[in-house]
Amino acid sequence: MIRINLAPEAKRRRGFSLPTFALPSLNLGTLFAVVYMVAIVGTMAYWWALSLEERNLTRAIAEGQRELAQLKVTIGQVNQIKAQAEELRKRLAVLEELMKGQGRPIALVDIFASVIPKDLWITGFETREDFRLKVSGSAFSTTAVSDFMQNLRSSGKFQEVDIVISRRDLSKPAGLVTFEVTCRFQG
Repeated sequence: MIRINLAPEAKRRRGFSLPTFALPSLNLGTLFAVVYMVAIVGTMAYWWALSLEERNLTRAIAEGQRELAQLKVTIGQVNQIKAQAEELRKRLAVLEELMKGQGRPIALVDIFASVIPKDLWITGFETREDFRLKVSGSAFSTTAVSDFMQNLRSSGKFQEVDIVISRRDLSKPAGLVTFEVTCRFQG
């Protein structure tokens, strides 16, 4: 036999009752509309964030290109200055070399001028890189030529003193002696 209690529920349970929770009724159309709206708003927010990032990156690229152009100009100027500095170093090296070698020729001329006798004239004077000298000139006598060679030797600054040519020129008045002497300067 089947029994059916048709009394309201409150009357059926007498005593202690638990509170009941009822879920609100949910319309699936409303739920999908809300989810759709959230998806559209999320997509638009993401698109807006991406476009903002694109603008920032485009601006950063433009700034980078301007800075790169300025740096290229600066690099060009630096390279030009380096080239000028290298040219100046080369010029300075040449000047230092000239200044270093300048003292020896001056000493040569000073010493050479002090060994020339009074009755002798120098008409030619050649030097080479190794300070080998070729001296040509005229004198009134062979004694003056001999004194000149002796003065070169006794100065201590001239080595390997040799006479190449010595002849009396009878075609000239007073019979001048022409000569050519070679030696090496030890300054």
